[in-house]
Amino acid sequence: MAAKQKILIVDDDNNIAELISLYLTKECFDTKIVNDGEEALTAFEQYNPNLILLDLMLPGIDGYQVCREVRAKANVPIIMLSAKGEIFDKVLGLELGADDYMMKPFDSKELVARVKAVLRRYQPVKTEEVIPDLKCVKYEDLVINLSNYSVIYMGQAVDMPPKELELLYFLASSPNQVFTREQLLDHIWGYEYIGDTRTVDVHVKRLREKIKDHANWSLATVWGIGYKFEVRD
Repeated sequence: MAAKQKILIVDDDNNIAELISLYLTKECFDTKIVNDGEEALTAFEQYNPNLILLDLMLPGIDGYQVCREVRAKANVPIIMLSAKGEIFDKVLGLELGADDYMMKPFDSKELVARVKAVLRRYQPVKTEEVIPDLKCVKYEDLVINLSNYSVIYMGQAVDMPPKELELLYFLASSPNQVFTREQLLDHIWGYEYIGDTRTVDVHVKRLREKIKDHANWSLATVWGIGYKFEVRD
């Protein structure tokens, strides 16, 4: 019998946290509730969750700082929760490394759906089901391997979350082809994803911080349309 996936719920409102735990427990997840940022960081180390549901407004260490510290150590998926609805909060959360963002109050079915969708994106690829030659693209100083989710840039391994790697692989697999943000959302995040095109912009920004433009190729913006992996002769 497969072990239950573990969800760490971080929210200073214990009533909300208990309600979330109830929804997820019914879906056969194991849950742990903590109510502040310091507890969250301790629980992250000890509980070793498969996913973190992280409220932004926490006493002491806020959710943004918790996200920063978790991201410095691991790529465990994070869904931020907030009563705030400003775009700034959403974009900042994504830039810090969150995988998704939900505003309170939220529908229980949507929350469970998003948790499942994010966890699916983090499932390891079974190498025996992959044909390596079809899952690896190579350019000068860059190798993107989707069969084992690795990126080698300038001879060094680059650590990146699955969605960043999948986005880079998808673009690099079709050199010089322009994709709209909507197309990229559909291909990388899938029809289940409930978000907006700024998600793509944030992930491209993160990729550019890790993979700099090369003399022979670059991750290019096509203004007013989207992005492409540009290859020069």
